[in-house]
Amino acid sequence: MAYIGPIPAETFTSFATQEFSTSATTSYTLDHPVTNENEIALFVNNVRQQPGSGKAYTASGTALTLSAATASTDTMYAVFLGRALQTVNPAGGSVGSSQISAEMITGTTALTSAPDDTDELLISDAGTLKRIDYSLIKSGGLVLLSHSTISSNTASVAFNSGIDSTYDAYKFILSGVRPATDNQDIEVFYSVDSGSNYLSNPYQYSVSSIDSGGNSGNVQSGNAGNIRMTGDNVGGASAESFNAEIILYNPSNTSHNKHIAFFGGYMEKNALPCYTVGAGANTGSTAAVNGIKFQFTSGDIAEGSFTMYGVAKS
Repeated sequence: MAYIGPIPAETFTSFATQEFSTSATTSYTLDHPVTNENEIALFVNNVRQQPGSGKAYTASGTALTLSAATASTDTMYAVFLGRALQTVNPAGGSVGSSQISAEMITGTTALTSAPDDTDELLISDAGTLKRIDYSLIKSGGLVLLSHSTISSNTASVAFNSGIDSTYDAYKFILSGVRPATDNQDIEVFYSVDSGSNYLSNPYQYSVSSIDSGGNSGNVQSGNAGNIRMTGDNVGGASAESFNAEIILYNPSNTSHNKHIAFFGGYMEKNALPCYTVGAGANTGSTAAVNGIKFQFTSGDIAEGSFTMYGVAKS
């Protein structure tokens, strides 16, 4: 007779059997757990035994208990009736990628931050699938924390969340940052209250720059309102921009001033390529820094990419 509806899930199942090594005992262990003795058919010397309390045997989980001890010369085996009726697993090696829904991966929740140290990833070790804790592979890497792309005039770009004791250092990448007004310096400000306010002087910094014409622009200050990152100002033409890597060290350490170091390349106001390298700190506070802001001396940021990474602890 044909089926109406889906074919039963037991298509792949078969009755499991177990042979026992007998001895003078009433207690045996089943290969598969059962709800009770009615889920197995037990045979001693090829004679089927009667299940139930006060009869030949009882069973629960993997424990099989006989009402009378067997002898070492007896033969005994069990057929798992309940196991066969309840099995819904397909045969080993019978499931391929076409039987697995893509929702197993795409339907799960995506991480929006770095994994916890105890989160596990799957890897293939010479074809064998294994689990590995994230803590074993994260050392020394960069963890993307925030990214912002500017495409129209913006006064400043700030990172006022995500800077805390999680990392000992934070790296900022500025790429293609162009001032809306020609001939501008790019400046850095610290915040100790997540951007509600920014520290004023005394900032101290030292910057060394030299352009392709051999012109140097070395500037220093021991009492400034911010940290300057160029020795000669950035040009504002469409093909001119500022690009740099900036590292903020130990922002949560409250025993010393917070330093940044930076290096980069940019087109200066006379359309000459120029490199810059320098460092700076706010020497008026040892409070934990939890915000940082970038802006030009005057005028807006016309365009650019701003990215913040945490430098993973080893």
